[in-house]
Amino acid sequence: MYTIKFNFEQKGVSPITLENVAPGQSLLEVALDNNIELHHNCGMVCACSTCHIYLDKGIEFVPEISDREEDFIDRARNPRINSRLGCQCVLDEHGGVIELTLPDQSLIHGD
Repeated sequence: MYTIKFNFEQKGVSPITLENVAPGQSLLEVALDNNIELHHNCGMVCACSTCHIYLDKGIEFVPEISDREEDFIDRARNPRINSRLGCQCVLDEHGGVIELTLPDQSLIHGD
């Protein structure tokens, strides 16, 4: 099981920590299942960059970045070295602690 801490760049939004999160889900699915708004224009198929996140801790618990994902991250707003797409970060079976930051989505106007 996982402990996942969601931090937010958007001012006035407090961090949210989720406990006992089951493996096998993407970070996007975890966010949506817990009423954490994370845009996902393409329907979770790695065809846009709207579910862009910063994976601050726990990179070892998700698959390595693919070339396709990297191409879409290059199109995201303010990409960083720890940028990932939430739809592609599927939690492995090991369990652990993950910390991520959601970019300020109020600045996003679509892909």
